[in-house]
Amino acid sequence: MLFFVLLALVNGVLIGASRTINGQLSTRAGAFRASVWNHVVGFVFLSAVLLVLRVWPDLTDVPVAAYAGGVIGALFVAVNSYVFPRLGAMSASVLVISGQVLSAVVIDCVQQRTLPAPIRIAGVALVLVGLSLPRLTARLRQREISKCPTEKK
Repeated sequence: MLFFVLLALVNGVLIGASRTINGQLSTRAGAFRASVWNHVVGFVFLSAVLLVLRVWPDLTDVPVAAYAGGVIGALFVAVNSYVFPRLGAMSASVLVISGQVLSAVVIDCVQQRTLPAPIRIAGVALVLVGLSLPRLTARLRQREISKCPTEKK
């Protein structure tokens, strides 16, 4: 289990790095062009991995609705490439993670056909508060700076 936790953490680091790199590319080439390059390079990389492993997926065994994941993934990359340089890595990441936490609760509710337990709601609330602390702290610092009298020389 520890391996999967560490793998998820490393994946989070890689996602943050990827979003930052794509955000920089989007300031030069535009969000959709950055997304296209992301997916073209990713496709070539994954194709090479599959060729080396000699494993090719059976595309006939996948429900048509599953391909929506590719559309959503491409849109995710394009939107992130657009917002990261405008909001900054921290703010954009906090908002993305908050959206993921909220949608995960809704997906679990729909799949399990039940409302979340109060302890899960409390946990989600704590995560969202924790995610918002950097923005709240930055706002408080900004207010303190604006309240400070300027020095006259």
